[in-house]
Amino acid sequence: MSRYTLAFDWRAPRTRFDASTTISASATQALSRFDLDFAGNTLHSVTVDDVPARTVRDGDELVVTPAKPIPQGGAFTVRVAYTADPTQRRHRGDAIGDYGWVPTPDGTVLYPQPDGAKMIFPTNDHPSLRAPITFLITTPPGVSAVANGRLVERAPRPDGRVLWTYDSEQPVAAQLVQMAIGKFTFVESTGPHGLPVRDVVPGDLVTGTKAYRSLTPEHLAWLEQRLGPYPFRRYGVLVGDTDLPVALETQSLSLVPKGDLQGGRIDAERDLVHELTHQWTGDSVAIRRWSDLWLSEGHARFYERLYSEAHGGDSIESAMRAAYEQHDQWRHNDGAPAEPRTEAALFKQVRYDGSALVLYALREKVGEGAFERIERSWVTKYQGRAAGTQDFVALASEVAGEDLKPFLTPWLYGDRTPPMPGHPDWQVDPVQD
Repeated sequence: MSRYTLAFDWRAPRTRFDASTTISASATQALSRFDLDFAGNTLHSVTVDDVPARTVRDGDELVVTPAKPIPQGGAFTVRVAYTADPTQRRHRGDAIGDYGWVPTPDGTVLYPQPDGAKMIFPTNDHPSLRAPITFLITTPPGVSAVANGRLVERAPRPDGRVLWTYDSEQPVAAQLVQMAIGKFTFVESTGPHGLPVRDVVPGDLVTGTKAYRSLTPEHLAWLEQRLGPYPFRRYGVLVGDTDLPVALETQSLSLVPKGDLQGGRIDAERDLVHELTHQWTGDSVAIRRWSDLWLSEGHARFYERLYSEAHGGDSIESAMRAAYEQHDQWRHNDGAPAEPRTEAALFKQVRYDGSALVLYALREKVGEGAFERIERSWVTKYQGRAAGTQDFVALASEVAGEDLKPFLTPWLYGDRTPPMPGHPDWQVDPVQD
């Protein structure tokens, strides 16, 4: 995919509306047909290079047969017209909970992770695949729209409605797409090196969330000291007027539920730093496959814990010792950090604190200096690219100057938790069936 153009003609909360997706792509092989991930919306028409194409719905797949086969290397354009349903969402039994379209009192936010983008637009929904996106969102007067990236234009139309055009600026994975509609206030500020920071907040939540939102420049500076320059052109927090159980690192505009910003400072900062860390690890450096999720969630949890330790929270050592005690049980229930037992076990605790524990063990093994060089090298070498577990093991070994595969393999794939370097007194609790 070389670009998506998403057009949404929004009408009212929980009300279906006309939508279309235009996909510009090139064929990596000769194609007599191709599939798109697309679920649950009413399909109206599909064209390939402006010529009607035959389609078959097969579960969550849209099988498209163009009028003429597409030769290898050939550029082509697909346009899918459909009716979008902003009430459509699904449920998972892990940390994600409900995902897809998430209604708010006056609009919607998106929670596409891990595979909910197909409920929103036809796509190739794999975490390693990314493309730039143009958003064309039409709203009623008095209602705002926001999406990943830069506001290109806000254009009033003769009928009083408003067309909002956004450009993602950089390629985005489907699971990290954000498009929100509501009665928002846009709060502009500046981060390190003049970075534009734009928070998007429901009007009645601006004051109540300001204290923690205003810490973003401090969080950016702290993470840049450890991971290097922030990898995108802007950042901001989208405050969700929802009861979502977790926040989401949608690219350059993290979705944070209102409740996360209305409690104590320590927990709020943990959530904010977690999603911000993902901009480096998970967004800029994408994962190759879902079994590499530990690289995304483990890094976010590690730096969240490290930041919290320095800002009034529990020490990272105490947090990691508690994770160590439970690690065999987590492995038994949901698989090792880099080897989930099932797809349903993806967003379980072993992918969060359990994966941060792997990074903590690596730091204890190689020392803080070598660990910090590994981390900076990781986000620098793979910036804007997808990378996986074996890439991380190879890079860590190269930077540390020793073969770390024998050390990291049992941590990442073993049935039992290895001894923690430097902590011979740490014990793992017995596994309960």
